[in-house]
Amino acid sequence: MQDLLSVLSVARVGQVHLYFRAALTSDQFNPGFETQEAQLFDEKDIPWDELAFTTVKLTLQCFFADRAKGVQNVHHLNVS
Repeated sequence: MQDLLSVLSVARVGQVHLYFRAALTSDQFNPGFETQEAQLFDEKDIPWDELAFTTVKLTLQCFFADRAKGVQNVHHLNVS
């Protein structure tokens, strides 16, 4: 695990989601039992409308925007 990427407050359910940057050390991964499906995508191929959680979508958008600018910001977002 590396630096903090995003902090998202999801007030309607009383949750705060934290996402961290990390390096994938292998293309072999084993999702947990709560995961129905997991797959690696190039940025251009991400099925944005099929992502299960808004917080994941927002965090990925922040990640790719930062990467395009060559920066690593910490993002604080409120999700309604």
